[in-house]
Amino acid sequence: MTDTSYIPVDVIANFMMDVFQGLGVPEDDARICADVLITSDLRGIESHGVGRLKYYYDRIQAGVQFTKTEVKIVKETETTAVVDGQHGMGHVVAYRAMRMAMGKARRYGLGGVAVRNGTHFGIAGYYPLIAAREGMMGFTVTNARPAIAPTFSTEPMLGTNPIAFAAPSDMDYPFCFDAATSISQRGKIEVAARAEKPVPEGWVIDDQGNPITNPDQILEDLGKATAALLPLGGAGELLAGYKGYDLATMVEILSASLCSGVFMKDLLGFAPDGSRRPYMLGHFFLAIDIEHFIPLRVSQFITGQIMRALQNARKAPGQERIYVAGEKEHEKEKLIREQGIPINPNLRRELQIMRDELNISGYEAYF
Repeated sequence: MTDTSYIPVDVIANFMMDVFQGLGVPEDDARICADVLITSDLRGIESHGVGRLKYYYDRIQAGVQFTKTEVKIVKETETTAVVDGQHGMGHVVAYRAMRMAMGKARRYGLGGVAVRNGTHFGIAGYYPLIAAREGMMGFTVTNARPAIAPTFSTEPMLGTNPIAFAAPSDMDYPFCFDAATSISQRGKIEVAARAEKPVPEGWVIDDQGNPITNPDQILEDLGKATAALLPLGGAGELLAGYKGYDLATMVEILSASLCSGVFMKDLLGFAPDGSRRPYMLGHFFLAIDIEHFIPLRVSQFITGQIMRALQNARKAPGQERIYVAGEKEHEKEKLIREQGIPINPNLRRELQIMRDELNISGYEAYF
């Protein structure tokens, strides 16, 4: 799609804050929500940045996500906690849970927090990165609406269930792995739909196991449970699709069984009578204070050495560079800060809808 414009990062960040506040999110919480989304855009993850703003807008308007976030502690020990997000803003719930885990780790070495009744919290990698910036390792998982079919099935049962891990290094950026346990995820399909481009064959199957590539059809069929995302490795066992399937199941267990939360089809967002209800997602956060094991500088050096060794491995023919997790995102942020955030016509229309419905002024020059 042509006619993509590039809007300064601070303009988009301020607009998202204005939208969240216009919906009733308190200022400090709106700042957290906007920061999670803008971080996604800066790291080149368009599926979870400003392109997802309308997603939260619609859920708040529908009454299935609450603007006032009141996190309730259900159970707590020195190193663990179970909290109830009570369907507030997922980014705020997750931020507080990660901070709680870090506080416990700072004192006892390890801190784990399980969350029930959460909502979508943006990119999972945002939260381990908080830990990495403060000299800790961080780990985050979350379940999601059913989308992945188990190996040898065509029925969506598991969410895209991302896994995120970050560790500080002595390089300019931490190691940061952040990925769904499916080959792709719904957000990337939404990006393809806005760009009016097909998705690659092998991402999604219909209820007969046939590949689908039309993003509009995929989004419609996912809503009807007649399409499913394939797990990492793809269909069947030849390319180890069972590994992605089992990783997604592991995330489901961590996200539900430690907090007495709901799972799989109970996360669809619909009550038995067909009415909409909150999504009741579960999350798990783990923080590891490195200083309780070895000096931070030693750990950073070893992590950096691992990263450098991988980058300097023998290259395949025709390849000029080997990356490690977090490196492309680090470089992408420099580019995005310089050129701005890409906004295509379909996304621009979404921003205009929210701007006009909330009577937000000051952005007419941009969209």
